[in-house]
Amino acid sequence: MTYDIFSTQAPAMPRIGKGTEVIGLLLSKASKEMRQPLLPMMFPPLAAHLNSSVELMYSDNKYYEIGAGQMGHIIGNSGVGKNQLTYQVDAVCRDFSEHDEGEYRRLADWSRQMKTLGNSKSKPERPSVYFTFPPSNITPAAFTQNAEALEHHGGRVMYLNLPEVGLADRIACGHKAVSQLIRQCYDVARSGQLRATESGITANPRLRLCLTLSSTPDEARDWYKRDMVNGTFGRISFSYVPPSERKGRIPRLGTDNDEEYLAKLDQYLLRLTNATGRFVVKPLNKVADQLAQEMCDLANLADSDELFQLSHRSIFSAWKKAAVLWLLNDQTYSRSIGEWMIYFCYYDLWAKLRVFNDMLGLGEPQLEDSQKRGPKNLLDELQNPFNEQQLENLRASLGKSKEGTKHQIAVWRSRGFIEYSAQTGLYSKTETYLKRK
Repeated sequence: MTYDIFSTQAPAMPRIGKGTEVIGLLLSKASKEMRQPLLPMMFPPLAAHLNSSVELMYSDNKYYEIGAGQMGHIIGNSGVGKNQLTYQVDAVCRDFSEHDEGEYRRLADWSRQMKTLGNSKSKPERPSVYFTFPPSNITPAAFTQNAEALEHHGGRVMYLNLPEVGLADRIACGHKAVSQLIRQCYDVARSGQLRATESGITANPRLRLCLTLSSTPDEARDWYKRDMVNGTFGRISFSYVPPSERKGRIPRLGTDNDEEYLAKLDQYLLRLTNATGRFVVKPLNKVADQLAQEMCDLANLADSDELFQLSHRSIFSAWKKAAVLWLLNDQTYSRSIGEWMIYFCYYDLWAKLRVFNDMLGLGEPQLEDSQKRGPKNLLDELQNPFNEQQLENLRASLGKSKEGTKHQIAVWRSRGFIEYSAQTGLYSKTETYLKRK
């Protein structure tokens, strides 16, 4: 495996190489402590600049829209710097804000005309407006209406940045409906109920939405506790800001969004807004296939079906981020893009395990107990060398069946993780396995 997701330390970010220079540009405006958790959160607002015609073929031979359905959730204690995301988003979404301000003016002009005309029958029709970056307090009715307008105007994407997870409940008209909203967003499915009006059937638009959420760990655990196994949890990419040691200094942000920075950023954004068409990027799919095997190895090491299921969507989400990097690099693949794709997959899983490890099908214990249960790398938990009885005891302590011990040993041997010594009757971790860590 490329990274150790079971460690308390986050996977180290790859070096910025040829084709990923945009990452350095984006990170230059964040404080050093927040660069790692903020980076994955930048892809939803970036992807929202793409129109619905931009599709890439995934390893399953199906084409997927890249601009819609990208979601991120940054989790950290209050005061750690999650609000830096807003500064980053404001810079990336300047064109959205400018467009929306024009739409607000059109609505204001229409509203004034309506008041002026009073009860006159010759009132003008409401202008056909759409908003790409609506405020976080958007109402459910306005959300559905805007989704309809975005579809009508060529399948554009709406981006929402919600500083509190509870705001998503309000948009979806209750937490029970949030999981449906997330699935429709991720799958670019139709949203809302068919409704009969004087002008016909309406309110069933295809939901093209990119979303970012922020919360504390306790808020996140409470928010997802009913959605750990229904697909909602896996569809969202996570960033985690772990508690840090006390430091007597104020975090240093990058300088204000100066003209030089904004000019460079706009050059990249133009590549997204101008992109159109279907593409097959074989190197990206090759990396996805590599990750599929690595995730299978991880699940075998932890003997965890939950981790295996989670990894499917982590791979896909990382692939979509890499597709954005490919588009930002003028539709050119580089080795660095593949390295970052691998990193994004592992980082997402690491963040999930750090906050929700115990909740992956195992009830609702307190946050401080979250690392005592859930998926673990069982081979790392064993001394080197070890015997079959030691593995059996370890599995029993984690609530796993003793009967699965022989199967797990067989899987580890077939994957080249361990080797058996007939002379000692012990299993040893192979050099190949140790070097992969």
